[in-house]
Amino acid sequence: MAKETKKAKAEDFKGKSVDELNAMLLTLRQEQMNLRFQRASGQIENTARMRTVRRTIARVKTFLTMNKKSA
Repeated sequence: MAKETKKAKAEDFKGKSVDELNAMLLTLRQEQMNLRFQRASGQIENTARMRTVRRTIARVKTFLTMNKKSA
């Protein structure tokens, strides 16, 4: 799984379709689960990544909600 090093901005999600956002949400959830397992086993290297993933999930969900309301 390729990990993004840059912070996700709102502009990154504006041109995406609902299917693309759902796929992104799925991969972010999987990464979040993997980070949780790493934290539980004491193998996590970058603890700040958990916060970044959590906030990116919130951004994606916000854009999904905005797309549902506008449709």
